[in-house]
Amino acid sequence: MSLYDDAVLVLKGYEDQPELRDLYLDHLAAHPDGVYKPCQAGHITGSALVIDPERERVLLTLHKKLGMWLQMGGHCEPGDATLAGAALREAVEESGIASGLTLLPGGPVRLDRHPIPAPCNWHLDVQYAVLAPAGAVAEISEESLDLRWFPYDEVAAVADASVVRLVEAARARLGG
Repeated sequence: MSLYDDAVLVLKGYEDQPELRDLYLDHLAAHPDGVYKPCQAGHITGSALVIDPERERVLLTLHKKLGMWLQMGGHCEPGDATLAGAALREAVEESGIASGLTLLPGGPVRLDRHPIPAPCNWHLDVQYAVLAPAGAVAEISEESLDLRWFPYDEVAAVADASVVRLVEAARARLGG
């Protein structure tokens, strides 16, 4: 199965945010290259919110280009077989936590569509959540200015509304 096919399957199975889900599916139907960065009409991205083992904090990266605190994430690459795999790869790369990150069951936690500068127009982000293993040590990547654990109640003070909504959705998935 190709990454494109996986993306379509994942999105068809995603039951929340039906209008946004359908927009993603329409985009993919119109753009067979819509999972990759060169698609100038916009492209699918994969991200993952890293949650500490005690389920009390999230790891955010201060993105070098954007200067914003965000979850880990980025573009799908030709070697990615699945959207979940792309999100997990990005979480590993950007968090520096080399092993032990595990995806929360149930597929994506949220979708978030946001504008990006030309020549592309949109990121169609498929957002997952991952649990960090006990004793995980995060290391700043080349794409980040800083990396820090934030208690849930401090996220709104440092991050935008999309990250706050992702944290809320991840907490709901965790049952708290």
